[in-house]
Amino acid sequence: MKLKIKYPIIVEGKYDKIKLDSLVDAKIVTTGGFSIFNDEEKIGLIRRLADKSKIIILTDSDGAGHLIRSHIKTALLPNQIINLYTPYVFGKEKRKREPSREGALGVEGIDSKKLIELLEPFSVDAPEKDKEEITKADFYKYGLGGKDNSHRAREELLKRLDLPLNMSANAMLQAINILYTKEEFEELLK
Repeated sequence: MKLKIKYPIIVEGKYDKIKLDSLVDAKIVTTGGFSIFNDEEKIGLIRRLADKSKIIILTDSDGAGHLIRSHIKTALLPNQIINLYTPYVFGKEKRKREPSREGALGVEGIDSKKLIELLEPFSVDAPEKDKEEITKADFYKYGLGGKDNSHRAREELLKRLDLPLNMSANAMLQAINILYTKEEFEELLK
């Protein structure tokens, strides 16, 4: 049985959509890759969806996915967006002869169990969690922000968590708040 997701999901391409369609029951919109930069109708559709409910942005963890995600984010309000990040896994999708330029798997190549794990908190059956948020002050406390070696510490943690290395501190904070409770986060840092 497919996982029913509360919010529309924005992905880069048709193969990402095909992969997610096999796993979840959700509205899935493709950006058409870089064509989103010149497609005002697609941006308009995404804005309309975001006006009705939050949207999930699930682009690849490579540089191209980062650019596409950033472009979509400029068209929306921060409270309309749920940013989900796939692990940064080196490999090649089955349908391709060569790996991507950066050598990382896209959404279509990520393990199905991992995708379900990422999306499960946004299913219609997921219990609403009233959890304590991890804050910028916590990042400072643990050396992940505001200190000379904070960038290096964040990069090491991103590697351990299999998150994209090109994430800003704010994006990293948002992703960690989605993926972990404060207690789990503190346990990870031990």
